Amino acid sequence: MAAMGVYDQIKSAFQDIVPPEIHALRGEIQRLDGRITALDGKLDGVDGRLTAKMDGLRSETVSMKAELLAELRRVDSGTDSVHTRIDSLEREVRTAIDVRERLAALEARRT
Repeated sequence: MAAMGVYDQIKSAFQDIVPPEIHALRGEIQRLDGRITALDGKLDGVDGRLTAKMDGLRSETVSMKAELLAELRRVDSGTDSVHTRIDSLEREVRTAIDVRERLAALEARRT
């Protein structure tokens, strides 16, 4: 029976200690749950702001890309114009050289 007395004492001690600890843990869990819910709300706000910022940056990047492409096309078309002018000048220089050579040949024959 002495063993039963010890068992009853241990059982009583557990009943006195464990339920209040469980109750305290439940309270702590509820407090943490509230904090987690608040953090979720803050994260949603941050996510919304970041999404808006990213959308703005994306639009700005697309706009800058379009401007850059337009400038490259403008420069490229100007380059074509420059090439055309260079080709035209080259033909004129060749013609001038040809005329000069003919004049030199005519002068050489004359003397």
